[in-house]
Amino acid sequence: MNNFALNTAGQSNSSFGFNLSKNSAALSNECFAEWREYIYKLCGIYFQDNKKYLLENRLQKRLNYLGIDTFEKYLDYVKYGTKRSVELEYLYEVITINETFFFRNQPQLNVLVSSVIPELHKSKSEFNRNKLRIWSAASSSGEEAYSIAMTIEEFVKPKFPGLRVEIVGTDINRNVLQTASKGIYREYSIRNTPSYYLKKYFSTRDGQYELNSNIKSMVSFKFLNLFDESSMRMMLNFDIIYCANVLIYFNAESKIQVVSNLYNALNKYGYLFIGYSETLHGISRAFKLVSYPKTIGYKKE
Repeated sequence: MNNFALNTAGQSNSSFGFNLSKNSAALSNECFAEWREYIYKLCGIYFQDNKKYLLENRLQKRLNYLGIDTFEKYLDYVKYGTKRSVELEYLYEVITINETFFFRNQPQLNVLVSSVIPELHKSKSEFNRNKLRIWSAASSSGEEAYSIAMTIEEFVKPKFPGLRVEIVGTDINRNVLQTASKGIYREYSIRNTPSYYLKKYFSTRDGQYELNSNIKSMVSFKFLNLFDESSMRMMLNFDIIYCANVLIYFNAESKIQVVSNLYNALNKYGYLFIGYSETLHGISRAFKLVSYPKTIGYKKE
């Protein structure tokens, strides 16, 4: 559940190696437009004019650390520098926010076990297939993917013991993917987790909560840019995709492209779930909208 946006509070800057100083460059409107275009071409994220100050504030810290005195020079450094791949990782971390926690969207998990998986299992049984593939797109530090895994362990495996489930989490931010792979979290991430799950699936030490190895083994994580056509062509044959709180940070054109890629990644009769504040209205007519208690899904037919 990775929200693509700029965040100015509550975020650690340790991974950037920031060396904060009083030096401050100015991001001109012309340079902001260049940065906006570059970021858009990289990942489809589009910064509205009212996000200029936030982008300036986050990039400034990296300029200070590197000793670069203008945003124009830093843009050239990112584009053409010998450490371009390293700088892109910093840039992706600058432009993403990872606001997520376990069991964030309980109604979607409820319909997953009550309606969606039983329906998909029935259709797979008709074709003698017993594998279910679930993709948590923009998975951030893994809370969504692991919430799905725990829900399946509790409610799906006992009912369908022969069903094999593969869960894949992807994100554009490599730093949060490292956290996801470790499966170790602080109080903030587990604040909405029922005590039953905490006792059964977590161990605690020094104020941290670590998932047990069984749940961690159910999920694999990897880097993925949802706006990269070549990479997206490798994401195929999924039955369920979660892509929450991502589309709201794309413009109309990039939304259409990303949703089209997600559609292609789904098997026939597969489901797409997005965030509460998001909609496919005006973006795609390829899906059938399905209403459930307190949530909706989009079905590929």
